[in-house]
Amino acid sequence: MKIAISGKGGVGKTTLAGTLARVITETGHKVLAIDADPDANLASALGFTSDEVAKVTPFAEMTDFIQERTGSRKGTYGGMFKLNPQVDDIPERFSLTRENLKLLVLGTIPEGGGGCYCPESVILKFLLRHILLQRDESIILDMEAGLEHLGRGATRGIDAFIVVVEPGSRSLQTARQIRKLAGDLGIDQVYVVGNKIFSDDDRGFITENLAEFKVLGFIDYDQEIVAADRRDQAPFDVNPKMVEAVRGVYENLSRELAQS
Repeated sequence: MKIAISGKGGVGKTTLAGTLARVITETGHKVLAIDADPDANLASALGFTSDEVAKVTPFAEMTDFIQERTGSRKGTYGGMFKLNPQVDDIPERFSLTRENLKLLVLGTIPEGGGGCYCPESVILKFLLRHILLQRDESIILDMEAGLEHLGRGATRGIDAFIVVVEPGSRSLQTARQIRKLAGDLGIDQVYVVGNKIFSDDDRGFITENLAEFKVLGFIDYDQEIVAADRRDQAPFDVNPKMVEAVRGVYENLSRELAQS
């Protein structure tokens, strides 16, 4: 199963991504989690320690490696460089690993005028295409609200796009924008997970206002999730109620994809 997760900043998409990755490893599947959000904090949501995280360099910042693989200096635009750099060894070389779980931090692609056509953009998009189309483990892709990392060559490998929303108008507006962007890239399976839910009214607000989406489930607001973040702990390790809700999301998604 290869899943991209997005949503407005602050809605809890990284919390869902990290917990969902851990839930899938429970089933015996290997998982490669990709942190493609510039505000990279998926590692702590997965349960990696601060010492482990401190050793990680986002892939987009590996200047010498990018230059070696593309034949062009990082940060240059419009120059000559390889359009098919070798990427198949990158997940093993640069991932944090624990048992059945790997984490690869991509980092931020610089912006270049009306669109970045630079060495780091090329290698990151080629890497994602390889990961989504060629690798045989489950993939969890933690995205920002935009889809800048993706191109049509990679989206053919995505089974589902999950948009995390909270019961607020701006969050729902972002969900609709993401759905349009995903559709432009050829992604048809777009689902919603409601987060930070206080009441049945919150559930109704989301389902009534996002009737065009299939809702996979809801995650109740829990102060313990906030406290776990402050302690740099993964919700999976300290919050059984949330883990059970995410298991439900995973089961619902599995059924949806089996029927599609």
